[in-house]
Amino acid sequence: GGNMAAERGGSPSLSAGEEEPPPLGLEALGEEAAAPSAGFRVTAVRREPAVRLQHGVSGLEPLAWSEDHRVSVSTARSIAVLEQLSDVHSGGQEMVIHRTAVPAPSAACLLKVGPKKEVAECKEKFASSMDPTVSQTFMLDRVFNPEGKSLLPMRGFKYSSWSPLGCDANGRCLLAALTMDNRLTIHANLNRLQWVQLVDLTEIYGERLYEASYKLCKADTPCGDLGDFSEFQRRHSMQTPVRMEWSGICTTQQVKHNNECWDVGSVLLAVLFENGNIAVWQFQLPFLGKESITSCNTIESGINSPSVLSWWEYEHNNRKMSGLIVGSAFGPVKILPVNLKAVKGYFTLRQPVVLWQEMDQLPVHSIKCIPLYHPYQKCSCSLVVAARGPYVFWCLLLISKAGLNVHNSHVTGLHSLPIVSMTADKQNGTVYTCSRDGKVRQLIPIFTDIALKFEHQVIKLSEVFGSVRTHGIAVSPCGAYLAVITTEGMANGLHPVNKNYQVQFVTLKTFEEAAAQLLESSVQNLFRQVDLTDLVRWKILKDKHIPQFLQEALDKKIESCGSTYFWRFKLFLLRILYQSMQKAPSEVMWRPSHEDTKILISDSPGMGSTEDDQEEGTSKQTTKQSLCDAGKGTDIDDTADDSLPQSSDVGREPMEEKLLEIQAQIEAVEMHLTREHMKRVLGEVYLHTWITENTSIPTRGVCDFLMSDDGYDDRTARVLIGHILKKMNKQTFPEHCSLCKEILPFTDRKQAVCSNGHIWLRCFLTYQSCQSLVYRRCLLHDSIARHPTPEDPEWIKRLLQGPCTFCDSPVF
Repeated sequence: GGNMAAERGGSPSLSAGEEEPPPLGLEALGEEAAAPSAGFRVTAVRREPAVRLQHGVSGLEPLAWSEDHRVSVSTARSIAVLEQLSDVHSGGQEMVIHRTAVPAPSAACLLKVGPKKEVAECKEKFASSMDPTVSQTFMLDRVFNPEGKSLLPMRGFKYSSWSPLGCDANGRCLLAALTMDNRLTIHANLNRLQWVQLVDLTEIYGERLYEASYKLCKADTPCGDLGDFSEFQRRHSMQTPVRMEWSGICTTQQVKHNNECWDVGSVLLAVLFENGNIAVWQFQLPFLGKESITSCNTIESGINSPSVLSWWEYEHNNRKMSGLIVGSAFGPVKILPVNLKAVKGYFTLRQPVVLWQEMDQLPVHSIKCIPLYHPYQKCSCSLVVAARGPYVFWCLLLISKAGLNVHNSHVTGLHSLPIVSMTADKQNGTVYTCSRDGKVRQLIPIFTDIALKFEHQVIKLSEVFGSVRTHGIAVSPCGAYLAVITTEGMANGLHPVNKNYQVQFVTLKTFEEAAAQLLESSVQNLFRQVDLTDLVRWKILKDKHIPQFLQEALDKKIESCGSTYFWRFKLFLLRILYQSMQKAPSEVMWRPSHEDTKILISDSPGMGSTEDDQEEGTSKQTTKQSLCDAGKGTDIDDTADDSLPQSSDVGREPMEEKLLEIQAQIEAVEMHLTREHMKRVLGEVYLHTWITENTSIPTRGVCDFLMSDDGYDDRTARVLIGHILKKMNKQTFPEHCSLCKEILPFTDRKQAVCSNGHIWLRCFLTYQSCQSLVYRRCLLHDSIARHPTPEDPEWIKRLLQGPCTFCDSPVF
């Protein structure tokens, strides 16, 4: 229970008991409704490149931005996926975007409603029925007739949804995709270029219903005859998905054969069907396919014409609450309890909670649930926002001693047309809405004693892109960018003849805000904040120097705090600075040169490609990727020489000195990070080995390498090495070259060279030399790592799952 304060009329963003500010009702439909205070001004700046889509967008909310920085766009032929990289090896100022696609299946999806022969007979019967209400309803219903016949075939995607980070085999996000003809599949991108379909949930769910003779529970009345048109419709609507959403990752306990308990990660996917049922699938992580499905339970929501759903996840006194928020095309919104079997520490509601009950015919188009902290009530709370026609419905939920408190209201006067897309920055609760006319609204929640109100302002995209129409928006994970799908707007009062769909990017934060957020980050992982690091990268490449305030703040952090995150941030800044100093090569890099160049397989910060961007759009991204690889193979001395400004000998000296100085700083930071990681590896070796037998980690080599530099005086390292050497006694366990069986000395952290000149790269996670043909690389091509082998102990497999020690990016 609790107090339900719902204001129908009056001010749109107030709860009972507040003072009345100036009215913001329908009379304030102008742009000046609740003018934001100066502190909240958004400075929207265009960010290149704009990505041209090959096909028109399709479905509802066609744009989604994943936690691992991939933007998915539902189109009429495929889901285009644009991955944002913060590439330290590229000197171009544009965003670096890696583009892939999930193609739509070629065959139409026919839902399983009975035996094939019987279904064909029934279809024939309904199509030729003398009753026009049956024959016409049947012929025009795209669920019964997805392949079209006299109608156009259903192609394209209705909706896509990203899982949280850490769900696929590489620890990244999975993509759930729903086609226009109701096929629900889950895809993973395991090798950077190609998407793989892991499972077809529509097929599995259809089989389950068929086996249960289309009854949801034993007590259900026996189902009718398929030849009855209402039964035919019922069987289709109970498996026609409307939307699907992922929950956060939760932990389940499993018992091993020796009765030992171990924690297993799992994730839930809720699928909302046309008849109001919700299937909740539970998957074990990492999700590999059909064998990872743990269970599937169906809940009846009791909502007619359901249109959208969202997870409600709430933490109260270390107890986690969960439920599903469902919206209807007629207006009502409610939270349904979800009982999670075998999930540790999860609780749910006793009965459904109605957030909005009016059947006011305003369809609920999109729902976002944002966890926030209530500064006055000193507790966590949930803000639920839903787009209903041109209005935003909001609801604040918080649990107090009295029970569940629900405050709700509407924000009106935002858009003159219905909202087509809504997105939210989960970090600070800011909500963005857009309608077709190219206007985006930013709504900032501001807490009052009892509930909250919204400050809002308009972002006119016409001022950034010229006259455009908008079809969808999505905000990046850390709130630095807004992605927008645009087509041409009206010119001289005329509509455009052709529509060109583009994904364009707008900055929502300034460089200073991004830098401050990176310095105060609780995540302490550069890869998870790519949108912020990209803003910083852009600024340094433009100005060709690291701003003084950032340098000082970072040095202060490094002095006061032991975290290696700030060292990695410093390395990132230095590498970008190095790129900004480089002169773009005068000749085209892909053209073969006729001189013989010696090749040394080696990695150096000075190697990135600083090519001229000769191509438009996103085709340039693929060249960047290959140039990165090309740049990495050449000799360091050659590239360093060629890429320096050579306009005149006078200007060349200080520039060359500056570059050498930056390179020395980069070397020093990389060396510090390597030593810190070596200490971690040695700590694992010491903890997990009886005598330090050959565990595929060159322990003695790493110890000698750490002690070889007289200038390096780290007491922790000395003590740890002393303990390890005592354990090892006089045993050395050297590594041998697989080609000539010579000993591989440990003189370099990046590669091993035997006395016969054979060169092997070292795995940066275990420091073993990679002597097989296949190994993994980190996303930014910073370092390489070996594959885990079946005989590796658990702790080594765990080490090999780590991200890159220089750039935090995952390893493929």
